Amino acid sequence: MNEAFFVQLALSAAAVGVLVAVAAWAKIAKPVGPLDEHKARQLLAQEFPTRHVDAVWIASDGCGAMAKSGGLALVICRVGDGFALRQIPWPQAVAATFRNGRLKINLDDVAAPAAVIAFSVWPPENLKGDLAA
Repeated sequence: MNEAFFVQLALSAAAVGVLVAVAAWAKIAKPVGPLDEHKARQLLAQEFPTRHVDAVWIASDGCGAMAKSGGLALVICRVGDGFALRQIPWPQAVAATFRNGRLKINLDDVAAPAAVIAFSVWPPENLKGDLAA
């Protein structure tokens, strides 16, 4: 082993260290925080600018939400490190499978085939008389 080998080894180690530092500094895998009503309404306004949101229900774990907009349900669900937003007919949202505190909504979409949202009860108590709307 000669001096050139040790120089090359030191420079390679330094280069790896710089790459690790840049990856840590960039926070490439930054986790998305839990969803709250303000953030949900912001996402809905961004994705569906012409829709008026009547009500928003946030998942108990902060990983999703459901909003009512006239005859549509606007669904927010976590996909990867972000959120996917889809619209479905309100009757489909009301008829979705609810078991063990989880509402499973079939979205019929390749990118987000189903949304699983944690609610304590579904449909919400304040909509029991308005289920068909």
